Amino acid sequence: MLTPETANRLLDENFADWVKALEPQVTEIGEDRTVLEIPVTPSIARVGGIVCGQALATLADTAMVFACAGRLGAFKPVATTNLETRFLSAARGEAVRCEARVIRAGRALIFAEATLLSLPDLKPVAAASATFFQP
Repeated sequence: MLTPETANRLLDENFADWVKALEPQVTEIGEDRTVLEIPVTPSIARVGGIVCGQALATLADTAMVFACAGRLGAFKPVATTNLETRFLSAARGEAVRCEARVIRAGRALIFAEATLLSLPDLKPVAAASATFFQP
């Protein structure tokens, strides 16, 4: 079973520098749910302090990859075969939390979904779904 500490080490060792530049932190990981958070920083905020969509989509994808690991009980390579992100509202605040879960895991394909919330107000700002290929 993965712990947040182990997941954060794996994130640091296996993800691209531009993903790590978002400063993601795994705060919860398990079979049913994984939670990642990123701080809202000047590098991802545009006019009005609104977090750019690219950062939100990256957070969602990364969180769903770790949701796959949580479901599988170990960090295994998965490839994103599709990613749909729906932007619901402007993301502002101190941080963005992404709560991800696997909705179905087959032999080769894993289907996941995520909800992104602004902190501290817990306002939903985006939702995402993805399919991952497990070699």
